[in-house]
This record gives sequence, structure tokens and C-alpha cells, in this order.
Amino acid sequence: MSEEVQGQIKKLILRRRLAPGDPLPTESEMMSLFGVSRNSVREALKALQAVSIVDIRHGFGTYVGSLSLDSFVEGMVFRAAVRHRRGEASLGELLEVREALEAGLILSVAGKVPDDDLEALRELVRTMEREAGVGRVTAATDRAFHLALYRSLGNHLLSEVLDAFWAAFHRVREDLKEDHQDPRVTCARHQDILAALEAADGPRAADAMRHHFAGIRQLLSESAAGRA
Repeated sequence: MSEEVQGQIKKLILRRRLAPGDPLPTESEMMSLFGVSRNSVREALKALQAVSIVDIRHGFGTYVGSLSLDSFVEGMVFRAAVRHRRGEASLGELLEVREALEAGLILSVAGKVPDDDLEALRELVRTMEREAGVGRVTAATDRAFHLALYRSLGNHLLSEVLDAFWAAFHRVREDLKEDHQDPRVTCARHQDILAALEAADGPRAADAMRHHFAGIRQLLSESAAGRA
């Protein structure tokens, strides 16, 4: 019954063209609309809240949720961590998906990156250079660089999906204390990507991106061999 009511609530959101933050009918109104018990409505709302489709604000009401990919990321992180501890190639699979997305996407943006975004990328590379000088490029800087690459596409879903795969991969690596790439190498890889974009050379940018991921893949392989 809960799954059926969840479907009815989703249809209601779509039918009424509601947006994140918009109020939903009260529990009593949903009982009447769907012809179900209060318990069925509450179970459905709790399940939808877990995946950010609704937001239950006790004492205020129920609203359309943020519709974020947070629950998706949490699921990927846990799945990858479990499989990694069992000796499966879960991190390699996450990396493979992200590489396929980015190596293809960078061909779409090469030659079209606005000057403001190029300058933002230059500043992030300068930050990487400073960080490499003291021993480690931070995850935040790396994340910001890869998100800034595709900002000009104006595709919010793309940004969320890329960020989800990025977050899942790096969260698992942090949790499991996987070895990280030499910061000087990390910096050099990103310098190569930026240089190709400045030259508006799509194939060169794609090669630089694949080279970047090849280095990370090599580290994962060496880490796996060390554990074996």
C-alpha cells in the first residue's frame, strides 16, 4: 500500500507542477484524495522524505523536497565501500563511469568556455600549485575544478550527476584511506587540461582528461596489488 501511495503523491506533484518548497496537501487531505488510511499516508511520506522528494516539517506541514541526489550518493558510497572491502573493483567502476562522462563532455566545451570560467579554472590551478607546494591538493579544489569545466553548458542535472560520482569515489577513498596521487602530478594533469582548453583543442583536452584518469587508475591498481 505504501508504494501505491508514494506513486499517487508523485503524480500529484507532477500534475500540479509543484516545485521544491511548495506545500503539499495535509495528511487528512491525502487520505481523502487517495482513499487510504493515515498510517498509509505517513509511511509513504517517510519513504519519500528519505529520497528528498518530500520534506516533512513537524508543526508546519509537508512540502515538496529538495529533489537532491544526496540519497543516491549515499547509496553509491555504501555500495562501493562494501564491494571494495570484498575485493571487488567498485572504485574502478566509479572511475570508469566518471571518465566516460568527462572525456566526452570536454569535447563539447572545448573552444566554448567563457573567459570568466577560464579565469576561474586558472585560479583553481594556481590554488592547486600552492597546495601541491605544501604536500597535498585538497579534494575541494579538485572538485571545484571539474565542476567549473562544464558550468557553461548550463545543465544542472549534469552537474549534479558528475558531482555525485565525484563525491562517491572520493568519499570511499577517504573512508578507506586509499593512497592519493602525488600532488605535483595531480597539479600537472589539471594544468594540461587547462592548457588544452585555452588552446580550444578538443581532442587534446580529451586526451589530457583520459591521461588524468589513467594516473588515478594506476594508483588504484597499485593499491590493490599492495593489499593482495
